[in-house]
Amino acid sequence: MKSAFRLSVVAAALSCTIATPVFAQDAAPTAEEELAEMRAQLQALVSRIDQLEGELAATKAENEAQDAVIAANTEAAAKPAPEPAPAAELEKKDGWSFKPRGRLMFDAGTIGAPESTGADDGFGNEVRRARLGASGDLPGGFGYKFELDFAGNEVEAADAILTYETGDAEIAVGHHNNFQSLEELTSSLHTSFIERAAFTDAFGFERRIGASVSFNSGIVLAQAGVFTDNFDDTGTDNRGFDGRLVVMPKMGDTQFHLGGSLHFNELGEDDATVRYRQRPFVHFTSTRFVNTGNLDADSEFGAGVEAAVISGPFHAAAEGYWQNVDMPLAMENPTFFGGYVEAGYFLTKGDTRGYKGGKFDRVKPENPLGNGGIGSVQFNLRYDHLDLNDADILGGVQNGYQASLIWKPASNTLFGINYGRMDYTDAVLPTASGDTDYGVDAFGIRAQVDF
Repeated sequence: MKSAFRLSVVAAALSCTIATPVFAQDAAPTAEEELAEMRAQLQALVSRIDQLEGELAATKAENEAQDAVIAANTEAAAKPAPEPAPAAELEKKDGWSFKPRGRLMFDAGTIGAPESTGADDGFGNEVRRARLGASGDLPGGFGYKFELDFAGNEVEAADAILTYETGDAEIAVGHHNNFQSLEELTSSLHTSFIERAAFTDAFGFERRIGASVSFNSGIVLAQAGVFTDNFDDTGTDNRGFDGRLVVMPKMGDTQFHLGGSLHFNELGEDDATVRYRQRPFVHFTSTRFVNTGNLDADSEFGAGVEAAVISGPFHAAAEGYWQNVDMPLAMENPTFFGGYVEAGYFLTKGDTRGYKGGKFDRVKPENPLGNGGIGSVQFNLRYDHLDLNDADILGGVQNGYQASLIWKPASNTLFGINYGRMDYTDAVLPTASGDTDYGVDAFGIRAQVDF
């Protein structure tokens, strides 16, 4: 409208100039004077037209720029914002880098057991994990990772390792996981239930001080290491070996996983003992319904098999693990068994379970909350079995039937609801009537964040 107005001004100016008679003067000018005056007026009019055309072009360019800004703002408002970036890594300098890392997990829930067993049931809650640490690079091609866990009113070391990569191999020295089980090696941030399968805790899988080598080439992953004991048990004479072999082919969008592991631990003390036991699905209780008690032992030997598949929103996994104990005073050495079968499915479009380096990895929602979606929602079912009865040892049998619903609003935030029904045979806590075969219900929720 502004441009049209300016054009009308030009037209009016032109008409007025042409229509202005020279006869308004008192004396009639000569023809030459009249012609000169008309030429001057025409020149002034041309200059004015040039000026108005310049203003018109500037106004048009300004309007187009404003339209472009409005269109860009509209498009930006409609487009989902990117997810927050992970914790920043400080810029490398002379081969050094530093990346802070941490996690916080809060659990709460209830346990329902027969009253006459005297079990510690009812409501419970805890800070399951509260870790702070850092990782990064060191001069010379080395790397490091260090984390402290402040949960449970204690300070414990989690990972504390120095690494070195050469070709397809990585060498690690320090406090880290030995190579037992897909479930154990998968980070607690990425498991499908708030607690891992029963056998991993029952058989004492934990980080130990040692040196290891991992070789990853194509679809093959081989890991082996020698270990002593956990940071909290450095006074022992334990010496062990662990090895794991994984084949992880991918066909189209489907990821397969097949593996096996071996474990040997020589206890190294004349009065050494081992004990295998497990909680009823949740960690915030100290009650165990299956427990071998302390067993005199010289060594232990374990063997495990593992398999998994990820195909779009679906995943399945299964493991079995046998733990044999060399008991010098026993007529027969017992072999205990644990394992599980699970399946899960994402209810949200485009989401799938992560996998990397021979273990499950982070789930990254396709449509995070606040970016046009609700995040990822995953439903899981699991059958979990633990048998601590063998060779005159009556530690009990636990059969768990479990379900979980996991909501991840974004990659680094998780909320989970878990239910487990544990059916016991030969439980170590009898009822008032002496019954050792009964069921226990456990319900747990988790809120989790990491960086």
